[in-house]
Amino acid sequence: MLPTIPDPADYDISLDTGFVPEALPLPRLPDPYYDAWEAAAANLQFLVMTRQIRSVIDSPSFPVLSILRLRSVAERRRAYSILGFMAHSYIWAGPSASEALPEAIARPLVELGEILEVPPLATYAGLCLWNYRPLFADQADPKFLDLSNLATLHTFTGSIDESWFYLVSTAIEIRGAACLQYLLDATHACRADASHNVVVALQLLAESIDSLIPILSRLPEQCDPHTFYYRIRPFLAGSQNMADAGLPHGVKYGSEGGYRQYAGGSNAQSSLIQALDAGLGVHHRPTSSSSPPSSRTGSPSSSAQPTNNFIYEMRRYMPGPHRRFLEQLDLCANIREYVREHKSSNSALTLAYDACLAMLRSFRDKHIQIVSRYIILQAKKPTSTASAPVHTPESPGVFTTKRDGLATVVVNDKKNARGTGGTALLPFLKQARDETGEPAAGSWAARLLRDDAFVAKRKMRDAMGLGEQHQDQDKVVGLAGKWNVDDDYGGICHW
Repeated sequence: MLPTIPDPADYDISLDTGFVPEALPLPRLPDPYYDAWEAAAANLQFLVMTRQIRSVIDSPSFPVLSILRLRSVAERRRAYSILGFMAHSYIWAGPSASEALPEAIARPLVELGEILEVPPLATYAGLCLWNYRPLFADQADPKFLDLSNLATLHTFTGSIDESWFYLVSTAIEIRGAACLQYLLDATHACRADASHNVVVALQLLAESIDSLIPILSRLPEQCDPHTFYYRIRPFLAGSQNMADAGLPHGVKYGSEGGYRQYAGGSNAQSSLIQALDAGLGVHHRPTSSSSPPSSRTGSPSSSAQPTNNFIYEMRRYMPGPHRRFLEQLDLCANIREYVREHKSSNSALTLAYDACLAMLRSFRDKHIQIVSRYIILQAKKPTSTASAPVHTPESPGVFTTKRDGLATVVVNDKKNARGTGGTALLPFLKQARDETGEPAAGSWAARLLRDDAFVAKRKMRDAMGLGEQHQDQDKVVGLAGKWNVDDDYGGICHW
């Protein structure tokens, strides 16, 4: 029996808003019982910048509240989102990182994470999927929810730069709902052997993926790279492989005996791009792995993935229903195999499928350009606006600078500089981009997407000084997530 093609409605997914809930996030918890949480969230930026967040939460007047009075999924999502903001603020908004979260935050955050099936920290879901509102209240219909009509509910810094950073992702998710519709239409048509319908669905899918690129390209309009790197990104850091940042063991959650370690915020926690990969049969291997992709249909199931494959590891950070949707899509993905079986007799089918891969690769190319500008180049710039760095003898190459009273770890190692988020950043992103073209069915598209034209173009741009600034020479990475030297993980801004 063939595996069932997933119905989005069964996995808390809307064909109008994609992985963003159709119902708007709550701007406030309705029960006054939670006023202490709401007060802290409303004043979060002030508490962070004046370094009072820890004293407020540690105060006896800040209660340990039960989550049993949260009556709906929307209320639980809001509580999870604001507690995630408070948790990361508590950890990072001080002279040094805090290794322990107080019970008042830790207990309800852990309990909500178990119910919502997400880890207890500021995930992509809490920052982007459940943290927005329409700018114009009378235009809350999904068709009006684009960057001209979106605002965040909460940020760490209160800056438009931080809001815009989250909202670009939110807008991509909402626009991406059409991608899910056409991807599933093509999957159903393949199963019905309706080749004309497959072609039409794939053509529409390619156009829909292409429509995501202009949204991503708008990030520089309101988000300054320097502000992002030094003032926003530190708050997105996780607790795994973070010894250099002051968390050698991770973070203790309340009265728990041991430490927990989690990756930092990452766009790889977006289910949208992973759904496109799965449906189109794009395989991802651990960074620096040169083994050819499997010939099986679709993406490998999560159980078959290497434990050190960052992209599939990030599914743990997605809401449970979205994760299960991807797992089911892995099982039933048939587009790649169908195209290969019919490519000799249906050139339009081959062209439509390869166009989808080309658009997805172009999206990843644009993303690499943005990461280069917002992370790689910023990491290479001297921190001239900070006070004189203080060398930490026990951590060679690590310097601590003070920015607005906050401790920021900056790694100064030209051979292998690393921050607090994931791996060798560009090798990971470039490999993911190149793997997107590997399933190409047409011989011409295979040459174009895998090597020749793209590589030649990049080499020419590098030679002219217009490329990615020879970033492979220096593994310089920034400040969020869990960075290590194993080339197996990535951090914030990874797709």
